[in-house]
Amino acid sequence: MKIYIIIPTYNEAENLERIIGEILSLHLSLNIIVVDDNSPDGTGVIAENLSQRDSRINVIHRARKAGLGTAYVEGFKQALDKHADLIFEMDADFSHDPNDIQSFIEAIKSADLVIGSRYLHGVRVLGWRFRRLFVSKMANIFVSHIMVNPKINDYTAGYRCYRRKVLESIDLNHIRSDGYAFQIEMTYRTFQKGFKVTEIPVIFKERASGESKISRYVVWEAFWMTLRMRAPITEIIKTLGLSYRKYLFMD
Repeated sequence: MKIYIIIPTYNEAENLERIIGEILSLHLSLNIIVVDDNSPDGTGVIAENLSQRDSRINVIHRARKAGLGTAYVEGFKQALDKHADLIFEMDADFSHDPNDIQSFIEAIKSADLVIGSRYLHGVRVLGWRFRRLFVSKMANIFVSHIMVNPKINDYTAGYRCYRRKVLESIDLNHIRSDGYAFQIEMTYRTFQKGFKVTEIPVIFKERASGESKISRYVVWEAFWMTLRMRAPITEIIKTLGLSYRKYLFMD
């Protein structure tokens, strides 16, 4: 079984070699695709040097910072071209523990998409301030309320594993969202195609070095993407707490 792990990078020079080393030391049938957005700190050069030494490491160099969603899409396409059976999403910053990979492989034996959930059976997030944790948790409650399947606890999780057939069935050329919205859209498209989605509990750790890529724009995009994808206008009105009369007379 061919397994490919997609790792998007932008300024991850402090983390990349170590995270790749830990992944490949698991002695599984693992391959890595690094998608680097022309990182000014030299991450792309590090990735290229690693790929020269180990054929399991592949690198996609992009000319500019073009967003997480498109990075994953490019990685997915290359993994499919290389006949991958399982395709992972994973961060480079050690927020996602490589030791959880085996748990994903076990779980996907009876599923088509496995999400590493921070909110299954409680909260498993280390190092976040209360405000960030509150926003993330409330966002997932909101998405679960709007989406067709409220059983998913962590729609925005970025640690996940897809079966090949899921990505083959989704028109990746029409995925335009980024960040949290990308994860929400991919989960929705997976449900839409009739595939089975399950969650496993993982511990999410705040990055040890480097800067977070989350911005206010990413949060708002996720909010509006959820509404556009799923909710009829009456459901939007109810969710936002607006009366029909107030909605009709809004500017």
